[in-house]
Amino acid sequence: MLDRSLKRLSKRAKRGMRGYPIGTVAFYGPDNTRATKVAMGIRFDQDSEPLMRSMTVETGDARESPTVAAALLSFFDEFGVKSVAMADGLLGCPHQEGIDYEGEYCPVCTYWIGRDRFTGKKVRSG
Repeated sequence: MLDRSLKRLSKRAKRGMRGYPIGTVAFYGPDNTRATKVAMGIRFDQDSEPLMRSMTVETGDARESPTVAAALLSFFDEFGVKSVAMADGLLGCPHQEGIDYEGEYCPVCTYWIGRDRFTGKKVRSG
């Protein structure tokens, strides 16, 4: 049953905009190979603040975890989500500036220093 959750989540994301509420999914990781955190949100209308939740995994990749997919679907079903938007890749480091670390860059996830958060490619400086 858990494997079905992965397929069901992917299918819902591919359907596109079907109205509000909209569920959003973003994955984060220490580098571009493994997602260790997933942030999920629900926006009930265009002007509302999103209801946010997050979860982390210690091992494996959150993008391939049936347990994570089942939790996302449960969260979305609880609030009647009609549309799902999901990022294709990782959106950067799973740590939050000012909460997990101080300064411009995360001292743990050095991979992301000087990289574009959407592509993972080095960004030119200067």
